[in-house]
Amino acid sequence: MRRRVHVVGIGGSGLSAIARVLHERGEIVTGSDQAANALSDALVRDGIPVVIGHRAENVAGADLVLVTSAVRQDNPEVAAARAAGIPVMRRENFLEELTAGLRTIAVAGTHGKTTTSSLIAWILRCAGRQPGYVLGGISPDLVGNAAAGGGSIFVIEADEYDRAFLGLHPSLGLITNVEYDHPDVFPSRLDYRQAFEAFLELIQDRLIVCREDPVAAELARAGLARETYGLSAQADWHAEEIRPNSAGGSDFLAFHAGASLGLMRTRLPGRHNVLNALAAMAAVVDFDIAPPDLRQALTEFRGVQRRFTIAGEAGEVTVIDDYAHHPSEVQATLDAVRGRYPGREVWAVFQPHTYSRLRALAPDFAQAFAGADHVVVTGVFASREQPLPGIDAAWLAGQIAHDDVQPAEALDEAARLVLARLRPPAVVVTLSAGDGNRVGEIVLEALRGK
Repeated sequence: MRRRVHVVGIGGSGLSAIARVLHERGEIVTGSDQAANALSDALVRDGIPVVIGHRAENVAGADLVLVTSAVRQDNPEVAAARAAGIPVMRRENFLEELTAGLRTIAVAGTHGKTTTSSLIAWILRCAGRQPGYVLGGISPDLVGNAAAGGGSIFVIEADEYDRAFLGLHPSLGLITNVEYDHPDVFPSRLDYRQAFEAFLELIQDRLIVCREDPVAAELARAGLARETYGLSAQADWHAEEIRPNSAGGSDFLAFHAGASLGLMRTRLPGRHNVLNALAAMAAVVDFDIAPPDLRQALTEFRGVQRRFTIAGEAGEVTVIDDYAHHPSEVQATLDAVRGRYPGREVWAVFQPHTYSRLRALAPDFAQAFAGADHVVVTGVFASREQPLPGIDAAWLAGQIAHDDVQPAEALDEAARLVLARLRPPAVVVTLSAGDGNRVGEIVLEALRGK
Protein backbone atom coordinates (compact mmCIF):
# COMPACT_ATOMS: atom_id res chain seq x y z
CA MET A 1 0.00 0.00 0.00
CA ARG A 2 1.37 3.38 -1.01
CA ARG A 3 2.01 5.93 1.70
CA ARG A 4 0.97 9.52 1.48
CA VAL A 5 3.97 11.67 2.42
CA HIS A 6 3.32 15.36 3.04
CA VAL A 7 6.36 17.66 2.78
CA VAL A 8 6.34 20.94 4.71
CA GLY A 9 8.68 23.38 2.98
CA ILE A 10 8.67 21.43 -0.27
CA GLY A 11 10.17 24.31 -2.25
CA GLY A 12 13.53 24.02 -0.51
CA SER A 13 16.43 22.44 -2.37
CA GLY A 14 16.73 19.46 -0.03
CA LEU A 15 13.08 18.56 0.46
CA SER A 16 12.09 19.20 -3.16
CA ALA A 17 14.70 16.64 -4.19
CA ILE A 18 13.47 14.06 -1.67
CA ALA A 19 9.88 14.69 -2.76
CA ARG A 20 10.82 13.98 -6.38
CA VAL A 21 12.55 10.71 -5.50
CA LEU A 22 9.57 9.53 -3.41
CA HIS A 23 7.17 10.46 -6.22
CA GLU A 24 9.20 8.50 -8.76
CA ARG A 25 9.28 5.54 -6.39
CA GLY A 26 5.49 5.49 -6.38
CA GLU A 27 4.67 7.21 -3.10
CA ILE A 28 1.76 9.69 -2.94
CA VAL A 29 3.52 13.01 -2.32
CA THR A 30 1.94 16.35 -1.42
CA GLY A 31 3.56 19.50 -0.14
CA SER A 32 3.25 23.06 1.04
CA ASP A 33 5.40 26.15 1.27
CA GLN A 34 5.12 29.84 2.06
CA ALA A 35 5.65 30.85 -1.58
CA ALA A 36 6.02 29.23 -4.95
CA ASN A 37 9.42 29.04 -6.63
CA ALA A 38 11.04 27.29 -9.58
CA LEU A 39 11.54 24.06 -7.64
CA SER A 40 7.95 23.83 -6.40
CA ASP A 41 6.63 24.80 -9.84
CA ALA A 42 8.63 21.95 -11.39
CA LEU A 43 7.13 19.49 -8.89
CA VAL A 44 3.62 20.66 -9.77
CA ARG A 45 4.33 20.14 -13.46
CA ASP A 46 5.39 16.58 -12.65
CA GLY A 47 2.16 15.82 -10.83
CA ILE A 48 2.94 16.63 -7.17
CA PRO A 49 0.27 18.88 -5.61
CA VAL A 50 1.76 21.89 -3.81
CA VAL A 51 -0.30 24.22 -1.62
CA ILE A 52 0.92 27.75 -0.95
CA GLY A 53 0.51 28.57 2.72
CA HIS A 54 0.66 26.34 5.78
CA ARG A 55 -2.71 25.17 7.09
CA ALA A 56 -3.70 22.30 9.40
CA GLU A 57 -5.97 20.69 6.80
CA ASN A 58 -3.03 20.16 4.44
CA VAL A 59 -1.84 17.14 6.45
CA ALA A 60 -5.22 15.38 6.60
CA GLY A 61 -4.80 11.77 5.49
CA ALA A 62 -1.00 11.83 5.51
CA ASP A 63 0.93 8.80 6.74
CA LEU A 64 4.15 10.77 7.26
CA VAL A 65 5.08 14.45 7.43
CA LEU A 66 8.59 15.53 6.42
CA VAL A 67 10.02 18.87 7.60
CA THR A 68 13.29 20.78 7.58
CA SER A 69 14.91 22.36 10.61
CA ALA A 70 13.70 25.73 9.29
CA VAL A 71 10.09 24.74 10.04
CA ARG A 72 9.08 25.80 13.55
CA GLN A 73 7.39 23.41 15.93
CA ASP A 74 4.36 25.71 16.15
CA ASN A 75 3.82 25.46 12.40
CA PRO A 76 0.11 24.66 11.97
CA GLU A 77 0.79 21.61 9.81
CA VAL A 78 3.34 20.19 12.24
CA ALA A 79 1.02 20.84 15.18
CA ALA A 80 -1.93 19.22 13.37
CA ALA A 81 0.14 16.17 12.44
CA ARG A 82 1.29 15.63 16.01
CA ALA A 83 -2.26 16.06 17.30
CA ALA A 84 -3.47 13.45 14.83
CA GLY A 85 -0.68 11.00 15.68
CA ILE A 86 0.96 11.33 12.26
CA PRO A 87 4.73 10.77 12.44
CA VAL A 88 6.74 13.95 11.84
CA MET A 89 10.32 13.46 10.65
CA ARG A 90 13.08 15.91 9.92
CA ARG A 91 14.99 15.52 6.69
CA GLU A 92 18.12 14.07 8.29
CA ASN A 93 16.14 11.40 10.14
CA PHE A 94 14.61 10.27 6.85
CA LEU A 95 17.85 9.93 4.90
CA GLU A 96 18.59 6.43 6.18
CA GLU A 97 15.25 5.18 4.85
CA LEU A 98 15.73 7.07 1.59
CA THR A 99 19.07 5.35 0.89
CA ALA A 100 18.38 1.94 2.50
CA GLY A 101 19.70 -0.99 0.50
CA LEU A 102 21.55 1.22 -1.96
CA ARG A 103 25.25 1.71 -2.63
CA THR A 104 25.37 5.32 -1.51
CA ILE A 105 27.98 7.89 -2.52
CA ALA A 106 27.79 10.88 -0.18
CA VAL A 107 29.61 14.10 -1.08
CA ALA A 108 30.26 16.43 1.84
CA GLY A 109 32.26 19.62 2.22
CA THR A 110 31.96 23.35 2.72
CA HIS A 111 32.38 24.07 -0.99
CA GLY A 112 32.11 22.12 -4.22
CA LYS A 113 29.73 19.39 -3.10
CA THR A 114 26.90 20.32 -5.49
CA THR A 115 29.14 20.37 -8.56
CA THR A 116 31.03 17.23 -7.51
CA SER A 117 27.93 15.18 -6.67
CA SER A 118 26.26 16.30 -9.90
CA LEU A 119 29.32 15.33 -11.91
CA ILE A 120 29.46 11.89 -10.26
CA ALA A 121 25.79 11.30 -11.06
CA TRP A 122 26.36 12.48 -14.64
CA ILE A 123 29.34 10.18 -15.22
CA LEU A 124 27.42 7.18 -13.85
CA ARG A 125 24.39 8.05 -15.95
CA CYS A 126 26.48 8.40 -19.11
CA ALA A 127 27.93 4.96 -18.36
CA GLY A 128 24.44 3.46 -18.20
CA ARG A 129 24.42 2.85 -14.44
CA GLN A 130 21.04 4.62 -13.85
CA PRO A 131 21.97 6.19 -10.49
CA GLY A 132 19.47 7.76 -8.16
CA TYR A 133 20.53 11.14 -6.86
CA VAL A 134 19.63 14.02 -4.56
CA LEU A 135 21.50 17.26 -5.31
CA GLY A 136 21.61 20.75 -3.84
CA GLY A 137 21.28 22.43 -7.22
CA ILE A 138 19.92 21.92 -10.72
CA SER A 139 22.14 20.52 -13.43
CA PRO A 140 21.03 21.13 -17.03
CA ASP A 141 22.54 17.80 -17.97
CA LEU A 142 20.64 15.82 -15.34
CA VAL A 143 17.45 17.87 -15.86
CA GLY A 144 16.64 18.52 -12.24
CA ASN A 145 17.95 18.10 -8.73
CA ALA A 146 16.85 14.51 -8.09
CA ALA A 147 15.90 11.16 -9.58
CA ALA A 148 14.94 7.81 -8.13
CA GLY A 149 17.21 5.98 -10.57
CA GLY A 150 16.90 2.44 -11.79
CA GLY A 151 19.83 0.68 -10.20
CA SER A 152 21.57 0.12 -6.89
CA ILE A 153 23.67 3.31 -6.84
CA PHE A 154 22.56 6.50 -5.10
CA VAL A 155 24.50 9.79 -5.13
CA ILE A 156 23.62 12.34 -2.49
CA GLU A 157 24.89 15.77 -1.58
CA ALA A 158 25.63 15.42 2.12
CA ASP A 159 24.63 18.72 3.72
CA GLU A 160 26.36 19.62 6.97
CA TYR A 161 23.84 22.33 7.87
CA ASP A 162 22.12 21.37 11.12
CA ARG A 163 24.22 18.17 10.93
CA ALA A 164 21.81 16.71 8.37
CA PHE A 165 24.52 14.47 6.89
CA LEU A 166 24.67 12.51 10.14
CA GLY A 167 21.52 10.72 8.98
CA LEU A 168 23.53 8.91 6.29
CA HIS A 169 25.51 5.65 6.33
CA PRO A 170 27.19 5.83 2.92
CA SER A 171 29.32 3.20 1.30
CA LEU A 172 31.61 5.94 -0.03
CA GLY A 173 32.13 9.28 1.67
CA LEU A 174 33.85 12.13 -0.17
CA ILE A 175 34.92 15.31 1.66
CA THR A 176 35.94 18.22 -0.56
CA ASN A 177 37.05 20.65 2.18
CA VAL A 178 36.25 21.74 5.73
CA GLU A 179 36.22 25.52 6.18
CA TYR A 180 34.23 27.09 8.97
CA ASP A 181 30.67 28.02 8.00
CA HIS A 182 27.11 28.18 9.37
CA PRO A 183 27.93 29.95 12.64
CA ASP A 184 24.20 29.97 13.44
CA VAL A 185 24.45 26.20 13.93
CA PHE A 186 28.14 25.70 14.79
CA PRO A 187 29.29 28.17 17.47
CA SER A 188 32.99 27.50 16.84
CA ARG A 189 35.37 26.12 14.26
CA LEU A 190 35.90 23.10 16.49
CA ASP A 191 32.15 22.36 16.51
CA TYR A 192 32.14 22.52 12.73
CA ARG A 193 35.12 20.17 12.37
CA GLN A 194 33.67 17.73 14.89
CA ALA A 195 30.53 17.41 12.74
CA PHE A 196 32.67 16.19 9.84
CA GLU A 197 34.56 13.84 12.16
CA ALA A 198 31.19 12.40 13.23
CA PHE A 199 30.23 11.99 9.55
CA LEU A 200 33.50 10.11 9.02
CA GLU A 201 32.41 7.50 11.56
CA LEU A 202 29.31 6.70 9.49
CA ILE A 203 31.15 5.83 6.26
CA GLN A 204 31.07 2.10 5.59
CA ASP A 205 33.74 1.24 3.03
CA ARG A 206 35.79 4.03 1.49
CA LEU A 207 36.80 7.65 2.13
CA ILE A 208 38.07 10.20 -0.39
CA VAL A 209 39.46 13.55 0.83
CA CYS A 210 41.01 16.58 -0.82
CA ARG A 211 44.70 16.85 0.00
CA GLU A 212 44.67 20.58 -0.79
CA ASP A 213 42.46 21.31 2.23
CA PRO A 214 44.39 21.13 5.52
CA VAL A 215 41.46 19.92 7.61
CA ALA A 216 40.02 17.43 5.12
CA ALA A 217 43.51 16.04 4.49
CA GLU A 218 43.80 15.08 8.17
CA LEU A 219 40.56 13.10 8.26
CA ALA A 220 41.07 9.36 8.49
CA ARG A 221 39.70 6.39 10.40
CA ALA A 222 41.32 3.11 11.29
CA GLY A 223 40.06 0.31 9.09
CA LEU A 224 38.54 2.63 6.48
CA ALA A 225 40.11 2.65 3.01
CA ARG A 226 41.21 6.19 2.17
CA GLU A 227 42.44 8.02 -0.93
CA THR A 228 43.36 11.63 -1.57
CA TYR A 229 43.11 13.94 -4.56
CA GLY A 230 44.90 17.18 -5.26
CA LEU A 231 47.18 19.19 -7.50
CA SER A 232 50.48 17.68 -6.37
CA ALA A 233 52.00 14.27 -7.00
CA GLN A 234 51.68 13.48 -3.28
CA ALA A 235 47.95 12.90 -3.81
CA ASP A 236 46.65 9.51 -4.96
CA TRP A 237 44.72 11.27 -7.72
CA HIS A 238 46.36 14.39 -9.07
CA ALA A 239 46.46 16.78 -12.03
CA GLU A 240 49.40 18.25 -13.91
CA GLU A 241 49.82 20.77 -16.74
CA ILE A 242 46.52 22.56 -16.08
CA ARG A 243 45.75 24.91 -18.96
CA PRO A 244 42.72 26.98 -20.05
CA ASN A 245 40.85 25.53 -23.01
CA SER A 246 38.59 26.96 -25.71
CA ALA A 247 35.47 25.72 -23.90
CA GLY A 248 36.15 28.12 -21.01
CA GLY A 249 37.36 25.38 -18.67
CA SER A 250 40.61 23.51 -18.18
CA ASP A 251 42.60 20.76 -19.83
CA PHE A 252 44.85 18.70 -17.57
CA LEU A 253 46.79 15.47 -17.35
CA ALA A 254 45.28 13.14 -14.73
CA PHE A 255 47.23 10.59 -12.70
CA HIS A 256 46.21 7.83 -10.32
CA ALA A 257 48.78 6.13 -8.10
CA GLY A 258 51.52 7.55 -10.30
CA ALA A 259 50.08 6.17 -13.55
CA SER A 260 48.92 8.56 -16.25
CA LEU A 261 45.24 8.46 -17.17
CA GLY A 262 45.77 10.79 -20.12
CA LEU A 263 44.40 14.19 -21.05
CA MET A 264 41.14 15.30 -19.43
CA ARG A 265 38.99 18.26 -20.38
CA THR A 266 36.32 20.10 -18.45
CA ARG A 267 34.11 23.03 -19.45
CA LEU A 268 34.12 24.31 -15.86
CA PRO A 269 36.51 27.22 -15.14
CA GLY A 270 39.03 27.45 -12.34
CA ARG A 271 41.45 25.17 -10.54
CA HIS A 272 38.79 24.35 -7.97
CA ASN A 273 36.82 22.62 -10.73
CA VAL A 274 39.86 20.59 -11.69
CA LEU A 275 39.77 19.35 -8.09
CA ASN A 276 36.05 18.60 -8.42
CA ALA A 277 36.74 16.60 -11.57
CA LEU A 278 39.48 14.61 -9.84
CA ALA A 279 37.14 13.90 -6.93
CA ALA A 280 34.47 12.60 -9.28
CA MET A 281 37.01 10.40 -11.09
CA ALA A 282 38.10 8.91 -7.77
CA ALA A 283 34.50 8.30 -6.73
CA VAL A 284 33.56 6.27 -9.83
CA VAL A 285 36.73 4.20 -10.12
CA ASP A 286 35.06 1.03 -8.79
CA PHE A 287 32.31 1.04 -11.43
CA ASP A 288 34.43 -0.18 -14.35
CA ILE A 289 33.80 2.84 -16.56
CA ALA A 290 35.89 2.75 -19.72
CA PRO A 291 38.41 5.64 -19.89
CA PRO A 292 36.97 7.03 -23.17
CA ASP A 293 33.49 7.14 -21.61
CA LEU A 294 34.86 8.89 -18.54
CA ARG A 295 36.68 11.48 -20.65
CA GLN A 296 33.59 12.15 -22.75
CA ALA A 297 31.37 12.58 -19.69
CA LEU A 298 33.83 15.05 -18.13
CA THR A 299 34.05 17.00 -21.37
CA GLU A 300 30.29 17.22 -21.87
CA PHE A 301 29.28 18.18 -18.33
CA ARG A 302 27.90 21.74 -18.27
CA GLY A 303 27.88 22.29 -14.54
CA VAL A 304 25.13 23.40 -12.18
CA GLN A 305 22.84 26.41 -12.31
CA ARG A 306 24.16 29.43 -10.41
CA ARG A 307 27.69 28.05 -10.39
CA PHE A 308 29.58 30.32 -12.81
CA THR A 309 26.49 30.53 -15.02
CA ILE A 310 26.77 32.92 -17.96
CA ALA A 311 23.62 34.98 -17.43
CA GLY A 312 24.08 36.87 -20.68
CA GLU A 313 26.25 39.14 -22.81
CA ALA A 314 25.63 42.60 -24.21
CA GLY A 315 27.92 45.23 -25.64
CA GLU A 316 31.16 43.42 -24.74
CA VAL A 317 29.94 42.93 -21.18
CA THR A 318 29.56 39.38 -19.83
CA VAL A 319 27.36 38.87 -16.78
CA ILE A 320 28.04 35.81 -14.61
CA ASP A 321 25.79 34.49 -11.86
CA ASP A 322 27.57 32.55 -9.12
CA TYR A 323 26.37 31.08 -5.83
CA ALA A 324 29.52 32.09 -3.92
CA HIS A 325 28.66 33.29 -0.42
CA HIS A 326 31.71 32.18 1.58
CA PRO A 327 35.09 33.99 1.42
CA SER A 328 36.89 31.04 -0.18
CA GLU A 329 34.15 30.66 -2.77
CA VAL A 330 34.32 34.35 -3.62
CA GLN A 331 38.08 34.18 -4.09
CA ALA A 332 37.91 30.99 -6.19
CA THR A 333 35.20 32.42 -8.45
CA LEU A 334 37.07 35.68 -9.02
CA ASP A 335 40.26 33.74 -9.79
CA ALA A 336 38.27 31.70 -12.33
CA VAL A 337 36.92 34.91 -13.90
CA ARG A 338 40.45 36.24 -14.28
CA GLY A 339 41.58 32.99 -15.88
CA ARG A 340 38.69 32.85 -18.33
CA TYR A 341 38.56 36.56 -19.23
CA PRO A 342 42.14 37.88 -19.06
CA GLY A 343 42.51 41.62 -19.54
CA ARG A 344 38.87 42.46 -18.86
CA GLU A 345 37.66 44.81 -16.16
CA VAL A 346 36.00 42.75 -13.42
CA TRP A 347 33.07 43.98 -11.31
CA ALA A 348 32.16 41.89 -8.26
CA VAL A 349 28.68 42.46 -6.87
CA PHE A 350 28.44 40.67 -3.55
CA GLN A 351 25.26 39.99 -1.60
CA PRO A 352 26.15 38.69 1.89
CA HIS A 353 24.10 35.67 2.96
CA THR A 354 22.95 35.69 6.62
CA TYR A 355 24.06 38.11 9.31
CA SER A 356 25.70 35.43 11.43
CA ARG A 357 28.00 34.31 8.59
CA LEU A 358 28.91 37.88 7.70
CA ARG A 359 29.81 38.79 11.28
CA ALA A 360 31.76 35.58 11.94
CA LEU A 361 33.74 35.59 8.69
CA ALA A 362 34.21 39.35 8.19
CA PRO A 363 38.04 39.16 8.48
CA ASP A 364 38.08 36.54 5.71
CA PHE A 365 35.66 38.49 3.51
CA ALA A 366 37.96 41.49 3.91
CA GLN A 367 40.67 39.69 1.93
CA ALA A 368 38.49 37.84 -0.60
CA PHE A 369 38.02 40.42 -3.35
CA ALA A 370 41.54 41.01 -4.65
CA GLY A 371 40.57 39.41 -7.98
CA ALA A 372 38.08 42.19 -8.78
CA ASP A 373 38.79 45.69 -10.09
CA HIS A 374 35.59 47.07 -8.54
CA VAL A 375 33.44 45.77 -5.68
CA VAL A 376 29.83 46.58 -4.85
CA VAL A 377 28.34 45.24 -1.61
CA THR A 378 24.57 44.98 -1.30
CA GLY A 379 22.33 44.55 1.72
CA VAL A 380 22.37 41.21 3.55
CA PHE A 381 20.10 38.42 2.35
CA ALA A 382 18.76 37.47 5.76
CA SER A 383 17.31 34.04 4.89
CA ARG A 384 16.18 32.54 8.19
CA GLU A 385 17.75 35.24 10.40
CA GLN A 386 16.80 38.52 12.03
CA PRO A 387 18.98 41.59 11.32
CA LEU A 388 21.93 42.36 13.57
CA PRO A 389 22.34 46.05 14.44
CA GLY A 390 25.20 47.67 12.56
CA ILE A 391 25.83 44.71 10.25
CA ASP A 392 24.97 46.03 6.79
CA ALA A 393 26.42 46.85 3.37
CA ALA A 394 28.25 49.96 4.55
CA TRP A 395 29.78 48.07 7.48
CA LEU A 396 31.15 45.30 5.27
CA ALA A 397 32.36 47.75 2.61
CA GLY A 398 34.40 49.41 5.34
CA GLN A 399 36.00 46.07 6.21
CA ILE A 400 37.04 45.03 2.70
CA ALA A 401 40.66 45.66 1.81
CA HIS A 402 40.20 47.11 -1.69
CA ASP A 403 40.81 50.43 -3.45
CA ASP A 404 37.33 50.58 -5.00
CA VAL A 405 34.49 49.19 -2.91
CA GLN A 406 31.04 50.78 -2.63
CA PRO A 407 27.99 49.86 -0.53
CA ALA A 408 24.47 49.71 -1.99
CA GLU A 409 21.73 48.35 0.25
CA ALA A 410 19.18 47.96 -2.55
CA LEU A 411 19.79 45.76 -5.59
CA ASP A 412 18.61 48.37 -8.08
CA GLU A 413 21.01 50.87 -6.49
CA ALA A 414 23.85 48.37 -6.92
CA ALA A 415 22.95 47.96 -10.60
CA ARG A 416 22.98 51.75 -11.10
CA LEU A 417 26.44 51.99 -9.51
CA VAL A 418 27.77 49.37 -11.92
CA LEU A 419 26.12 50.86 -15.00
CA ALA A 420 27.39 54.37 -14.22
CA ARG A 421 31.03 53.30 -14.44
CA LEU A 422 31.02 50.16 -16.57
CA ARG A 423 33.67 50.31 -19.29
CA PRO A 424 33.61 47.42 -21.81
CA PRO A 425 35.08 44.94 -22.33
CA ALA A 426 34.13 43.91 -18.83
CA VAL A 427 32.76 41.12 -16.67
CA VAL A 428 30.09 41.63 -14.01
CA VAL A 429 29.86 38.71 -11.61
CA THR A 430 27.08 38.54 -9.03
CA LEU A 431 28.10 36.56 -5.96
CA SER A 432 24.97 35.53 -4.09
CA ALA A 433 23.08 32.62 -2.56
CA GLY A 434 19.97 34.83 -2.46
CA ASP A 435 18.41 37.12 -5.05
CA GLY A 436 21.54 39.17 -5.77
CA ASN A 437 21.57 37.82 -9.32
CA ARG A 438 18.82 40.34 -9.98
CA VAL A 439 21.60 42.95 -10.27
CA GLY A 440 23.00 41.12 -13.28
CA GLU A 441 19.55 40.94 -14.84
CA ILE A 442 19.07 44.72 -14.43
CA VAL A 443 22.49 45.41 -15.94
CA LEU A 444 21.76 43.21 -18.95
CA GLU A 445 18.33 44.79 -19.47
CA ALA A 446 19.88 48.27 -19.44
CA LEU A 447 22.69 47.35 -21.83
CA ARG A 448 20.20 45.80 -24.22
CA GLY A 449 18.06 48.92 -24.11
CA LYS A 450 14.99 47.27 -22.61
